[in-house]
Amino acid sequence: MGLLVEIDPQSGFCGGVIRAIGSAERFLSEHPGRTLYSLGSIVHNDEELSRLSRRGLVSVSQEDLPSLAARGELSLLIRAHGEPPSTYRRAAGLGFEVVDCTCPVVLKLQQDIRAAYDRLQTSGRPGQIVIFGRIGHAEVLGLVGQVDGDAIVVEAPDMLRAFLSDGTIRRDGRIELFSQTTKSPEEYAVVASLLRVSLTDPAALTVHDTICTQVARRHENLTAFATQHDVVIFVAGKTSSNGTVLFSLCKSLNIRTFLVSSEAEVRKEWFRPDDKVGVSGATSTPKWLLDQVAGRIASLTL
Repeated sequence: MGLLVEIDPQSGFCGGVIRAIGSAERFLSEHPGRTLYSLGSIVHNDEELSRLSRRGLVSVSQEDLPSLAARGELSLLIRAHGEPPSTYRRAAGLGFEVVDCTCPVVLKLQQDIRAAYDRLQTSGRPGQIVIFGRIGHAEVLGLVGQVDGDAIVVEAPDMLRAFLSDGTIRRDGRIELFSQTTKSPEEYAVVASLLRVSLTDPAALTVHDTICTQVARRHENLTAFATQHDVVIFVAGKTSSNGTVLFSLCKSLNIRTFLVSSEAEVRKEWFRPDDKVGVSGATSTPKWLLDQVAGRIASLTL
């Protein structure tokens, strides 16, 4: 008898990724034979990138743009993570036709950061923008770029403590705190609380609720899903920030949680004959890949 396998109904692509991939597929269908260049990987999942590559989507970097423009390859996709204003200016100057797929949630966050920065500049007292996020992450680079780099990125409470200790973050000024949209709500709450009690005037801190509600719900749903199964196979690309966070959450709740990026990585020795197996994934994991992994598990003979 095969293992009982259930796919987490709340897992799979978030709305922003669905929108970006749909836009890419629509462009390629409407322009047969043409290549669409994505500035960075449209999704942090190698299996999905391979599928899209076969359709004509190619990932490129900022350094590639001048040579593409010189060859007349002028179709450029901005992925859901977003980009700083400087990227749009550069693309326009090189003559690119931009397919802008910035997630609406990220776009609003960018706008809110610019507005907060303008408030701080005119408040008459010292002020700083602090962003809870992963240094170097594409979304974070886009957020910092909204204020020409005049923001402080904090990855964890220990980093925040260090910045408070050495004066990088001022205790006596106003702070506008934001989070990368895919971070853990629980970790963000810890950072906000620590910052509040560290300031000379706690009321000088403004905490913005910028974690995507879909991501926040995933944390809640995954907590229940992880504890309802004997084994959880978490499917995510190895470079997925959201995947790293959600896998860690799942592992903390169910020690028999294993991370795979494809069905080929599933190992028979992880399972027992009477196991109830759950398959879940990141917001960058396609549904078809979850189905493949679940099918592989169901086919195992123990």
